[in-house]
Amino acid sequence: GGFIIPRPKIPVWWRWYYWACPVAWTLYGLIASQFGDYDTPMMKTDGTEEALNKFIKNYFGFRHSFLGPVAVVTAGWSILFAFIFAFSIKKLNFQSR
Repeated sequence: GGFIIPRPKIPVWWRWYYWACPVAWTLYGLIASQFGDYDTPMMKTDGTEEALNKFIKNYFGFRHSFLGPVAVVTAGWSILFAFIFAFSIKKLNFQSR
């Protein structure tokens, strides 16, 4: 829809869907790897300053130390989709005469 609801703001009973979504894992990896180790202060909309890595951890719930499992799961999603594609191409042959 064009907007992101951070994991800490999602109701507890819907968080399983967050972890089952490949896009969430991709965004986690991108944001945590690019900005998770910056401790540069940033100005928030309420006028206070906070380190960028603290803001990402507090607002989105992304930890830079969790990049290993994120990489494994992202690669796993790709392998799963490739396997499903190959299996479907083999079994669902609509051009048989």
